[in-house]
Amino acid sequence: MDLRFFEIYRNPDYLLMLLQGAGMSAGLTALSGVLGFVLALALAYLRHRKVPLLGHVAAAYVEFIRNTPLIVQLFFVAFGLPMLLGYQWPFWGHAILALTLNFSAYFSEILRAGFTSVDDGQYEAADALGIPRWVMFVKVVLPQAVARMFPSLNSQFIFLFLTTGVLSEIGVNDLTQAGLFIDSRTFRSFEVFLTLTVIYIGISLAFKTAMTLLQKRMFRWQVAR
Repeated sequence: MDLRFFEIYRNPDYLLMLLQGAGMSAGLTALSGVLGFVLALALAYLRHRKVPLLGHVAAAYVEFIRNTPLIVQLFFVAFGLPMLLGYQWPFWGHAILALTLNFSAYFSEILRAGFTSVDDGQYEAADALGIPRWVMFVKVVLPQAVARMFPSLNSQFIFLFLTTGVLSEIGVNDLTQAGLFIDSRTFRSFEVFLTLTVIYIGISLAFKTAMTLLQKRMFRWQVAR
């Protein structure tokens, strides 16, 4: 009986597959996170300023995304929308769109809480000084809100990254897909999924470290306090 452990590391093809899968998972998450944050800013602003009609549309969108599973959203974007609208993207393109929509809903709620936390007296001071409301929002409210909620955004980003294993369900060659392929060829489930666990933890810690450094660089005034 063959009891050798970590046999998968003897095959360079498997190692390359894991490396490429890790890069795909991390890359899709990072890009979707940036796009989702931009969309979340618009959604949070519409709701915070209570823009007629658009504010209600944004609220309905956020509730819909937050109350449906990511896997359902992923299948709808990858298979439903192409049939409805008559287009076809590569699997990773569908993944970016689905993750962006998903990330934006969660990020927008965090940002909206940050906007609410800013003292209304600052708006009154801006009005007294004749500063336009949009300038006040961009220059004063937005930096304060993002700085205050950055730890929550960081945690939510890491959590959402850990849910991206479902991307393998639509054929994306991510880290989970690489692990499933190796497992189907080697039947060494324990070491395969132990390896995936270690890699996911490593990427999560890398993201966390990068976000912490970004926070210190962008919001030095808050860190100094």
